[in-house]
Amino acid sequence: MNPRILAVGTANPPNRFSQQDAYRMAGYESQRVLDVFLNSDIDYRHFYIEPQNFSRDETPDQLHERYLRGAMEIGCRAVERCLRTGGLTPREMDLFAVCTCTGYLCPDLGSRLIGPMKFREDVERAPLLGLGCAGAMPTLQRAWDFAAARPGRKALMLAVEICSASYYIDNSLETVVGNAICGDGAAAFVVSTENGGDRRLPEVVDFQTFLDPGQLDKVGFEQREGKLRIILAAKIRDLAAPLIEKSLAALLKRHGLTAKDIRFWVAHPGGRKVIDNVQVQLGLSDEQIRFSKLVYRNYGNMSSATVMFVLDEVARNGDPRPGDWGVMIALGPGMAAETALLRW
Repeated sequence: MNPRILAVGTANPPNRFSQQDAYRMAGYESQRVLDVFLNSDIDYRHFYIEPQNFSRDETPDQLHERYLRGAMEIGCRAVERCLRTGGLTPREMDLFAVCTCTGYLCPDLGSRLIGPMKFREDVERAPLLGLGCAGAMPTLQRAWDFAAARPGRKALMLAVEICSASYYIDNSLETVVGNAICGDGAAAFVVSTENGGDRRLPEVVDFQTFLDPGQLDKVGFEQREGKLRIILAAKIRDLAAPLIEKSLAALLKRHGLTAKDIRFWVAHPGGRKVIDNVQVQLGLSDEQIRFSKLVYRNYGNMSSATVMFVLDEVARNGDPRPGDWGVMIALGPGMAAETALLRW
């Protein structure tokens, strides 16, 4: 029996901002930059920021502290919602896997949540760092491997990003685009072979990765003046679809499937041009990609957590039925295309 997702929970900071709000807060004074913000196909994003106390001159220490506070707060809320919807408690969890890329902590974020959330003292931990927008997929695979090897035991995974704590302000196009699309969010899944949970959520059948180390420099973060600065090459929008196709082809072939067999495309919307190019190259209809674009419009790119928000939308509003196939897709640093095969 393949492990399945029993429950999902999502969370965002309470303050939501329009693109005009975000532009003003960033301190840009350029029509060219404003056009990038307004033409992003995003209406709102959530930031872990109190507008009345926000300063564009935060030091690296202040950014780090904001990341820590925000990740703890929304990470805790995502986990609580996930467990509550599944009728579960932290003490029932046997593995706690956490991914993040917008801050670094030691002890890691998961270890810091164990005490306040009252996990068992023998819960296993699995922190995954630096995997960017694709981070939820290797984390899901770690949870899936654990659950498959230990039938009946439960793995909890959490993806949490405070992208607003990694904003570096300059006038280069890649940082402008990053600042125009990235937002803060967290999402959690419980994975197990055990019966129960939300029947609108699928089992996870298989995974496939495709890496192109020759594109290692195209996406990620660099350290500049003690702060994280996004690397987001314009070439990504052209690289994304071919990389995804290579990963997807191997995954579907292994199970005797074609793209026509897939009802739900749970794709991480990296940006407007990225998701549009993926839609065209994979031959997807507007209906097939609508949940990805809906999440992107309402939340922006929340890095690793975003694809989990998309699956939550599919489960709640897509009317999945027994026998439906789905594919979960994310692209991230490495440069890596990650896919997972889902079955309801």
